[in-house]
Amino acid sequence: MYLVATTVPPSGESEIMDKPPVRIVLAKIGLDGHDRGIKVVARGLRDAGFHVIYAGLWQTPESVVRTVADEDADWLGLSILSGAHMTLVPRVLHLLRQAGLEHVGVIVGGIIPESDVPKLLELGVARVFGPGTPIPEIVEFLRGRTPAPSAS
Repeated sequence: MYLVATTVPPSGESEIMDKPPVRIVLAKIGLDGHDRGIKVVARGLRDAGFHVIYAGLWQTPESVVRTVADEDADWLGLSILSGAHMTLVPRVLHLLRQAGLEHVGVIVGGIIPESDVPKLLELGVARVFGPGTPIPEIVEFLRGRTPAPSAS
């Protein structure tokens, strides 16, 4: 079961509503069961006008990629606190490419050692956000780097 949250931008915001909101799938992959942070991010992105699909805890890389395809997502946000990021993230990126979803941007959040951040960026992750990153920083990044639309 997925949690889907959408909202329109707050009144007074000058954003023109001629295009659909950016769609982002958020997921916890692996065995990590701590989801407070990703739920805070989901709410913040929803409140900023994004269409958020929270896939939930204990997702496999395969199920996450399937959700990204099913939901026609623009972005995938992975939250990892378990230390398995150098195993799980490359697998997700590989599966996205295999599925023809290389246009989907990938962001990672959680406990990621500084020494692993350049490795993840080199693999194709667009940005890594650490604990305590302000929601407006994530929103600004996503709005400024919307991936190109898919060829479908």
